[in-house]
Amino acid sequence: MSQNGFVATSDLRARFCAAMSRMYREEVPAYGTLAELVGDINAAALEHDPALASELNATDGVERISAERHGAIRLGTAEELATMRRIFAVMGMHPVGYYDLTAAGIPVHSTAFRPLDSAALAANPFRVFTSLLRLDLIDDADLRAEVEAILARRAIFTDDALRLMEQAERQGGLGEDDAAAFIAAVLETFRWHPYACVDRGTYQRLHDAHRLIADVVSFRGPHINHLTPRTLDIDAAQAAMPERGITSKAVVEGPPKRRCPILLRQTSFKALEEPVGFPDGQGGFVEGHHTARFGEIEQRGAALTPKGRARYDELLAAARSGVTPAADGSNARAYMDHLERTFADFPDDHATLRADGLAYFYYSLTGAGEAAAADGGVDGGIEDLIERNLVRFDPIVYEDFLPVSAAGIFQSNLGEGSGPEITANANRAAFAEALGATPADEFALYAEREAASIGDCLDRLRPAARQSRSA
Repeated sequence: MSQNGFVATSDLRARFCAAMSRMYREEVPAYGTLAELVGDINAAALEHDPALASELNATDGVERISAERHGAIRLGTAEELATMRRIFAVMGMHPVGYYDLTAAGIPVHSTAFRPLDSAALAANPFRVFTSLLRLDLIDDADLRAEVEAILARRAIFTDDALRLMEQAERQGGLGEDDAAAFIAAVLETFRWHPYACVDRGTYQRLHDAHRLIADVVSFRGPHINHLTPRTLDIDAAQAAMPERGITSKAVVEGPPKRRCPILLRQTSFKALEEPVGFPDGQGGFVEGHHTARFGEIEQRGAALTPKGRARYDELLAAARSGVTPAADGSNARAYMDHLERTFADFPDDHATLRADGLAYFYYSLTGAGEAAAADGGVDGGIEDLIERNLVRFDPIVYEDFLPVSAAGIFQSNLGEGSGPEITANANRAAFAEALGATPADEFALYAEREAASIGDCLDRLRPAARQSRSA
């Protein structure tokens, strides 16, 4: 609870994350099995690798691992996206990054709503990858007009959610009772509805245009399409899924397995085919099915600088042009082996990643540094202080997403023949207009955190510099 009597935004976010997890476990029991598997894998990883636990404590905190989650949601209109931005802001989640998924044949563009600063991320790092349907990419003009009319009729937010959002904006937060009511009301937007709002014929036309279009348009709410626990060993989790009765996707998306993980690796279980009722026009429903919801696992590594990211993107493109992973998994081993060979020259130790300017790092005082600071401090630049073992550096965890990986997850769960070919067509300006804000630059956020940690170390160890700053 904050000093003004409002529930802290990080606490709101943590409560919402917990409520979402409970709801999704009830709706998709396989997700609960997946979360339990990840918990077991993480406990084993920490037990067998004390150095990993030490690194996590220096950057994230080990307790953060069990709370790590992200979700994903797909919206249909600019109004839905703009309102979602305001709702997430009440929970301290703000848009970061722009992702164009048309490059992978998926008619959406996206951002990630997440906490921005280190303290908020440490308190609760929950984030939601949020996509907006690209209506301009529906070639059939009649179908596009029909989609616009369907979306215009629906209201995905409850009256209580909108009222409490506006109340929080006016007064700067929510008290305990209103916070509980707000979470319950917002949760309704993410809930699964087993009855479609379009008839089966309309659903099929939407499905034929693209499976994702059918998922976004056919229901009265956008429903969360997956949640994601964070694992410390995604390869172990991938191998163990079949032992728990979970059918995994064929390959792990992202970079290959490394001693020093970078960016984001993801896998998932296959989307569920779920029974759906389609209105028959006579007050009843016709039975059908819909495939969309799944469970995902992520493993996060070091955030890369623009230089590092450009090198990663180049190597990934080379790997996928050499061996394109097949949807049925028939060449999964060949792809993973080729991926590892392609990335063999990408530095796999933190010292080289830092020296080559490929990744961002968080700087902190060692035990010797703490003693030196208490004893009056020392002189020297950051490199000298590292050399003298007074300052350590640890990789800053990547908090964001990868377009190719996100597309790979989407495609593996949409299935073969998800729709016609879509040409890459980024439109950052249109997305920002729909959002009502410009998403933050993720690289700038990492650079600011790195610079602040260096400044803190220098201030604590160099009295002259500290006095100069305070003068």
